[in-house]
Amino acid sequence: MAERFRSTALMSTLLVATALALVALGLTAIPRDAAAGAATAPAAGTAAHMGHAMANSALMPSAEDADGDGYIPANPPVTGVQPSAEIPPHRYFHEFQANCAVTHTRPDDPIVFPGQSGASHDHTFMGNNTTDAHSTTASLDAGGTACKAPGDRSAYWMPTLYKGNTEVRPVGPQTIYYKSGVTDYRSVRPFPKGLRFVVGSPTQSAAEFRGHRGWVEGWECGNQYNNTEFPANCPTAQDVQLNLRFQAPSCWDGKYLDTPNHQSHMAYPTAQGANQDVCPASHPVALPMIEFKMAWPVNGDMSQVRLSSGTGHSFHYDFFNAWDDATLKALVQHCVVEGLQCDARGYDQEHSEAGAALDADYELP
Repeated sequence: MAERFRSTALMSTLLVATALALVALGLTAIPRDAAAGAATAPAAGTAAHMGHAMANSALMPSAEDADGDGYIPANPPVTGVQPSAEIPPHRYFHEFQANCAVTHTRPDDPIVFPGQSGASHDHTFMGNNTTDAHSTTASLDAGGTACKAPGDRSAYWMPTLYKGNTEVRPVGPQTIYYKSGVTDYRSVRPFPKGLRFVVGSPTQSAAEFRGHRGWVEGWECGNQYNNTEFPANCPTAQDVQLNLRFQAPSCWDGKYLDTPNHQSHMAYPTAQGANQDVCPASHPVALPMIEFKMAWPVNGDMSQVRLSSGTGHSFHYDFFNAWDDATLKALVQHCVVEGLQCDARGYDQEHSEAGAALDADYELP
């Protein structure tokens, strides 16, 4: 019996080592099902760029995952919340901006492949300038930032875009919106420190990208809108860029900062009645809805444009919250809860009487 156990253990070790070696070489991967974290068949043409494989990430848990089971509990959890179905006073806007520049590119992903340098397809990182495979809440909190607000030390990343073999980075600070995803914007509260999640999937199908619960606008350039793949050609005018908007789920279960598939602790609001969005009972805590609004300086012949994760419909992105708690709380309260359309200072020029949440240096006064 002991000998059989040793043989089985040896075989398991060899299988795991072989799988890791193949993944590192880009020869195989176990893609993630966006809804449940189950293994699915890979999308055509993406095998060499998968990068996000839940079974593989489970082999190397995050340094913050004490049990190694993929769950990082919130401390403390948020309990006793009922999703708000109230209709608030009408306001056209309830949002603020985070303006964050690109810091670096690297084949790392501290959410999906924690501690595994070079295990992912290449990512373009924004915000925190220390983000790598070994990043934790504490390391990000101690890092610097390329965001206008020094209090935003969060890490934002997405697959790197190429034209041929040339890397194309977004130019200048990119606009990341923080807005209300629910009708009752007064119920939105700040992210808990250390919350992280993945939006979309590199292995999603074209249909899944198009129908991403209505929260994604496709690729755009010139007068071409809502494309699933990159347009074949874009006008060559100097001001024409490739654009994309993609909104994240904004309802939290209140229990976990991360889960094994890096998605199931978050959910999108659901429709309830006419023109009303409410968090589901399973995810009752309304948080800001992040919206990536990205722009790349590329136009003309687009036939050689690709993502490190594959074709246009493989676009996805990651968020790891490392905001200074007081700064984020001030912006959420002033801009989202009070129904304003704010810039990165928390200032709404249409409602100057409300003042700004931050000072001229984008810090708390």
